[in-house]
Amino acid sequence: MSTMTTISENTTAPTAPEPAPATGLIGFVPAPIARALTLGGAALTVAGCFLAWTWTSTFPGDLTFYGSPAGLQMQVLVLGLLTALFALSSYGVKGTGWLTPAGGDAALKLAALATFGTTWFTIGAISVELGGPVNLEPGGVVVALSALLTLVGALALPYERPKTLPVDPEDTGWDQFKHRAGNGWTNFKAAFAATGPVRKLPTMHSSLEILIIAGVLAVALGVFTYGVGTEYDELFLGFLITAGLGFAAVSKSGLIAQATQLTAKHQNLSIAGAFTAAALFPFTQTDDQYATLGVYILIFATVALGLNIVVGLAGLLDLGYVAFLGVGAYAAALVSGAPTSPFGVHFPFWAAILVGAGASLVFGVLIGAPTLRLRGDYLAIVTLGFGEIFRIAVMNTDGTSGPDITNGSNGIASIPNLSMFGFDFGAEHSIAGFTIGRFANYFFLMLLIMAVVVLVFRRSGNSRIGRAWVAIREDETAALAMGINGFRVKLIAFALGASLAGLAGTVQAHVTYTVTPEQYLFAGPIPPNSAFLLAAVVLGGMGTMSGPLVGASLLFLIPNKLQFMGEYQLFAFGVALILLMRFRPEGIIANRRNQLEFHEKDETPATLAKAGA
Repeated sequence: MSTMTTISENTTAPTAPEPAPATGLIGFVPAPIARALTLGGAALTVAGCFLAWTWTSTFPGDLTFYGSPAGLQMQVLVLGLLTALFALSSYGVKGTGWLTPAGGDAALKLAALATFGTTWFTIGAISVELGGPVNLEPGGVVVALSALLTLVGALALPYERPKTLPVDPEDTGWDQFKHRAGNGWTNFKAAFAATGPVRKLPTMHSSLEILIIAGVLAVALGVFTYGVGTEYDELFLGFLITAGLGFAAVSKSGLIAQATQLTAKHQNLSIAGAFTAAALFPFTQTDDQYATLGVYILIFATVALGLNIVVGLAGLLDLGYVAFLGVGAYAAALVSGAPTSPFGVHFPFWAAILVGAGASLVFGVLIGAPTLRLRGDYLAIVTLGFGEIFRIAVMNTDGTSGPDITNGSNGIASIPNLSMFGFDFGAEHSIAGFTIGRFANYFFLMLLIMAVVVLVFRRSGNSRIGRAWVAIREDETAALAMGINGFRVKLIAFALGASLAGLAGTVQAHVTYTVTPEQYLFAGPIPPNSAFLLAAVVLGGMGTMSGPLVGASLLFLIPNKLQFMGEYQLFAFGVALILLMRFRPEGIIANRRNQLEFHEKDETPATLAKAGA
């Protein structure tokens, strides 16, 4: 006898629960209220910038006026306007959609964070310098509270939380803590992540695209001029907060990516426009003070771009590169007609340039030929030794310890100013009603030399030899197997980089009047030195053309402006570099290959626990 069992379906089985609605980092504020709070707080912050923030003019910038923002108030005003515009774009207000081609919420959060950071830095500086918050006027209190409300509202905006793995109960307490911290950091990064890809630019007439590029370059020139010309310490620190977080907000909005699309489309025109904008810098200054910074930045940036050929393209770690700058400077100084030069000759500048670049080229070949068969750390140690040997050699060629060539530690002093075609670089000149001083003259000269270096970098990087450099950088063994003559290719990179450094050294000798061994150290608080040059290449973006230029500008400008910190200057600077390398390891301006290499795991969940594995 058989029995039949009937299995009935349960039609009332519970369905899968609907996912919880998205929330922000601050989850108790509803999304509509959070968005309104952000826009209202930004508008109130802008209004607060037109009120007095303190009662006394003792605080730098004199923030005692009504209706006339000054100093740090101007920075908060710009950030408040930027936050308000991003908030309007997130509402979908007609005519503001172009501001956020990659989505508005991530850019809005960073803009609100920038507003809060600069505002509360200013409030804190006022309280510390004047003796407490009691010195704040109602305008300072209003702007502090409105910036805080703006940040709270922005952090309450909802976002899509990434999937993370649960904590493994079998793990130790420390491992569980690390796992929770990793999950928390993943969630925090997701809150500031762009919500979608950058929209492509609409079809525009070429003249309009060129006009947009000109506007971008004008803004860049204005920001650089403002940063160089900051007159007191608090203003520069506020500028660092404003520029750093403000740039991050604009980048998250997608505007930087769209600007990059335009400059890539009109690359030659963009480069010419960038040099034109740089040439206008001396005309924005009332005296020669900041042109001094400009010419030193150009020297540093030119040498960094030459090092980028060696490190960024060919992948050769050179820790003694500043020695080639010194070889060019000493060679030019010896034939400059300086009274302390033992040679007693005076070459014209075009001949001095050939001597400086040629001397560095010869040293590059002499040092590279026996050492470039080494790789990695061994090559780095050899180049570090060459840098120290050069410094010790010029110290000892003083007529006592060795032949009388470089005057030892005293160096070669009283190097005369350049004169080309009757144009004296040491005298003031009037151009279109503007008075151009000595350092501005050398600024224009270095701009021409940098144009030559950029041309060499572009042509060599896009050539057959440039592709061979990249192949060796990525995998030297594979490149050799494909028939590339590795030694010859690396020697060309080494010699070319050395000659470009010598080219900049010839101008440096005339700008500084004196060349001494202490100017060409491996590491020191004042650039250029080998450590700062290598940091400029890595920080700016290895293998790119504009990356080392940006990195060198920042690495020269920031230590110069942080001198008020005294013995803590290098500490603060080092902490900033560590943070930047942690969160932006590919550099400020990186190519696509490096971005994928350093962020290939950003889309994956947190580290697998034992249960997940």
